[in-house]
Amino acid sequence: MTIGNMENVEVFTSEGKGRGLKATKEFWASDVIFAERAYSAVVFDSLVNFVCHTCFKRQEKLHHCGQCKFARYCDRTCQKDAWVNHKKECLAVKRYGKAPNENIRLAARIMWRVEREGTGLTEGCLVSVDDLQNHVENFGEEEQKQLRVDVDTFLQYWLPQSQQFSMQYISHIFGVINCNGFTLSDQRGLQAVGVGIFPNLGLVNHDCWPNCTVIFNNGKIELRALGKISEGEELTVSYIDFLNVSEERKKQLKRQYYFDCTCEHCQKGLKDDLFLGVKEDPKPSQDVVKEMIQVSKDTLEKIDKARSEGFYHEVVKLCRECLEKQDTVFSDTNIYMLRMLSIVSEVLSYLQAFEEASYYARRMVDGYVKLYHPNNAQLGMAVMRAGLTNWHAGNIEVGHGMICKAYAILLVTHGPTHPITKDLEGMRMQTEMELRLFHQNEFMYRKMREAALNNQPMQVMAEPSSEPTPSLFHKKQ
Repeated sequence: MTIGNMENVEVFTSEGKGRGLKATKEFWASDVIFAERAYSAVVFDSLVNFVCHTCFKRQEKLHHCGQCKFARYCDRTCQKDAWVNHKKECLAVKRYGKAPNENIRLAARIMWRVEREGTGLTEGCLVSVDDLQNHVENFGEEEQKQLRVDVDTFLQYWLPQSQQFSMQYISHIFGVINCNGFTLSDQRGLQAVGVGIFPNLGLVNHDCWPNCTVIFNNGKIELRALGKISEGEELTVSYIDFLNVSEERKKQLKRQYYFDCTCEHCQKGLKDDLFLGVKEDPKPSQDVVKEMIQVSKDTLEKIDKARSEGFYHEVVKLCRECLEKQDTVFSDTNIYMLRMLSIVSEVLSYLQAFEEASYYARRMVDGYVKLYHPNNAQLGMAVMRAGLTNWHAGNIEVGHGMICKAYAILLVTHGPTHPITKDLEGMRMQTEMELRLFHQNEFMYRKMREAALNNQPMQVMAEPSSEPTPSLFHKKQ
């Protein structure tokens, strides 16, 4: 279940945080500190027909389980590998008449594993599922209500011939899923496809400016170092995206994970001045700034609505108008401006308006670089998208530079074997070749590019989703 390297870490009591993990030796950027397979995992409800229930890869054609008709697999190998986890689930789905929601399916899979193996430590595990945090006592009224509904459904779904667990234990498992669930992504790391429980990862505490990152790669998670980590240093990951003022991040962490963040960035409000940056000359009054923030929030709501209805030209129009107003008030690192730039560049790329998209994408990257940790995975992905957009727009020098920068970040955050890093390496070689041609003979480069474009349509960007990029830790918002 855990893939070696657990001797690289040890459990300790972290001041003010409870348990944590610390390094037992020195690490450098891109080192894999440990890898871990899920204790249990399930595919999201919305994707059960499109993703293999064993390896979580998206496939065009999937075989379904002949018995329950619910589970889907790439092939016989995946089906055989799944049987130990699917056996009881198969009976339960048939008996219940349908598959329940992902939370109930995951809770049941965890408890069938506990039934098979007992509650003690499984091999390579530093903590048992019983000892993971559940925070049920911190649940608000809504969460309590949802918990009662989930427990009721679970009891109807659970097989009568299986081991019967106490209500308290069932609630504990739902609490564990709620605060320890980790998002699983498809093979290319671009779409969140499921949720799993990784007990060792559950011991890693949060920091808004962490020294590690987590990536799902080929059926397992990897905890990777973002820079030098000394022996004895606590290992941390960020549970949320850094791109927000400290006050908002603290609220989000309290609401979703029930703790008060005391990391240095939150305590000192580091980068908050940049997140809310305004023009220096002339400096706008506080009232003007306040009003512009409100305009930005209102526009974001309208954008969400237009996006969800597929009115992409309307989205672009709203962004352009808002950016024009923002330009007179905000600086290039202001989060409201960056949100607009991110949306408009993504939607314009989808609409194949690469020239305009590339301008907004460059501005977005300029802001991100001043805010994110240099080895942040989300920064790497954003730079990659901006590089692609510029390449498609014919800005070969900028495009190649960004693709190289993204490649350097992803080598640290995803590692050289991750499919997305390999894709990026291919793009880097292609743009390097085109750049050489461009420098030798720009006229020839333009002619060849034109011919290539007339021959084949440009690779279309994926349709913009209203979902944010998959966040690592799976939380009901």
